[in-house]
Parts: sequence; C-alpha cells; structure tokens
Amino acid sequence: MTVSPPANSTIATQTWNWQGFPITYQTQGTQGAAVVLVHGFGASLGHWRKNIPVLAETCRVYALDLIGFGGSAKPTPGSLKPGEQVEYTFETWGQQIADFCKEVVGEPVFLVGNSIGCIAVMQAAVDHPEIARAIAMLNCSLRLLHDRRRATQPWLKQIGAPLLQRILKNQWIGQTFFKQLAKPATVRKILLKAYANAETVTDELVDLLMAPAKDIGAAEVFLAFTGYSQGPLPEDLLEVLPCPAIILWGEKDPWEPITLGREFAKFPQVQQFIPLEGVGHCPQDEAPELVNPILQEWIQVQSESTRQGTLN
Repeated sequence: MTVSPPANSTIATQTWNWQGFPITYQTQGTQGAAVVLVHGFGASLGHWRKNIPVLAETCRVYALDLIGFGGSAKPTPGSLKPGEQVEYTFETWGQQIADFCKEVVGEPVFLVGNSIGCIAVMQAAVDHPEIARAIAMLNCSLRLLHDRRRATQPWLKQIGAPLLQRILKNQWIGQTFFKQLAKPATVRKILLKAYANAETVTDELVDLLMAPAKDIGAAEVFLAFTGYSQGPLPEDLLEVLPCPAIILWGEKDPWEPITLGREFAKFPQVQQFIPLEGVGHCPQDEAPELVNPILQEWIQVQSESTRQGTLN
C-alpha cells in the first residue's frame, strides 16, 4: 500500500490493488461506524472533501475512487481481464465497492453515494448484502438515457440520444468531443448548471474535476459510459434492496428532477426522503452545512437501532 501527498486535501491518499488495478481512496477517523463515500460520474473522492473531516469526528470514513475515475486506474473498456481491461458497468463498480468493504474496511458499512454513485452502492448491497448496514443516496441518477426510459422521453431525446451515442463510437469523433468537453471553461459551465449556488463553483472544484481528465484512458472511460444504456434502473435495485435507505435531493437539480425522485419514497426500504431547498445536483459539495448534520444523525440513529436489536 502506498501513500502520496494529495492535491486537494490534508488527508493522505492511499492505493489498494483490485483485480490488478491501482484504486485510490482516502480514510479519516479512528472510532465509530465505518462509512464509505462513493462519487458520481466524472467526479472523484475529492468531491467529499467538505464531508470527510466532519463525518470523521464520530465515524471511520472512507472515500473511494471508482475504477475509471479520479486517481484510480482507467483501463481499456472490455470484458474483465485483470490488469488489462474492465467493463464500465454498475455490476463492476458494485463488485469493486463490495471487495473494498471486505478487504480494506473489514466490516459492514454505511454506504453513501451521489448521482451514479447511488446506483453503484445499491448494486453492491444487492449483490453482497453482508457488506451494507444502510444506504444514503444524494440526488440518485434516474438514468434517463436508459433504453427502458426512452419511451417516456420527449421525441427529440428518443431520437437524439441514441444517435449521439452511435456518433461518439467513432474513435476520432469521440476523442475530439471529449477534448472539447475536458476544458476548464466547459467544465465550469457544466458546474454552473448543476450547482444552484454559483459561488460554490470555485477554481478548486474545476481543478479537482479537470485533473483526472488528463489521464491516459480517461476519454475511453467517458465514451464507454455515455454509450451504456443498459444495466439496472434505480427502482430495480430499490425493489430488492436488503437494507434501509435514506434519500436526500437538491430541489434545483436540473438533471435529475425531484418530482421523479420522490417516487422512490414509495419503496418500503426508504425511511426518509429529504428535499434540500435551493440546492442542485451535488448537495454534499454545494451544501455540506445541510448534508453533514443529516448524515451524522442518520448514522447515529441507525447505529443505536442496531445496538438495541443486538441487546434484544
């Protein structure tokens, strides 16, 4: 295991070997429940920099870079060949999270995800129920470009999304598109749409998201996921989720409408659905002063409930 100076945090970044690939993570805290934080698409463990120190006051906190993102390896897309290539699917990320909980954390954990990270942690819990105590989801991805969602979309999206996916499969076009996207000005514009409070879109945040985009293989990962229209929908996983869940949702999310997200509150596993007024797609970064206390209380209540159940 190696330790290297982090670019955006006082917490050391460590490396774990998974399937022959280096995976980066950070950890802080020496007591309390174990908590694993999982970022969204195009992000990294640094997206939790405003949450880790606060949660670590009472918990042992781990933030993980999914394979293909952040400081983790970005191997060639394809059927799993350890040390060479992986499929960028929720089954892959779910397995990575589950193995991390078993090999690094060593005990069942509270899983916290943002955006596609919510689906990844649910996949991990569904496939490996023994690793999850409970799940918190922040603005869960609705997967609106999924094949099974297409019929519910406006006709322009029904036609346009598959067409764009096919065009981007052309290597030259895909690479050119990614190079245009992976520029500071473009990233800032995207963030200003995703975040309701423009003041929280800082140079630090732009740099945080830009750095991994320069890695070899980053474009291939991006294009592989943008062409991924299969796999589970969040409701598929919620229906069979083996542990309790809590959902937080920024009301100003332009990508994942809260009106659709509220439907998830109907599942019996969901104990609370908490709207966050005036907040966009990434509440943990845009409004940590709202998110951190909710997560702290949730972990405490769930931990006490588990202790009471053990005593009884």
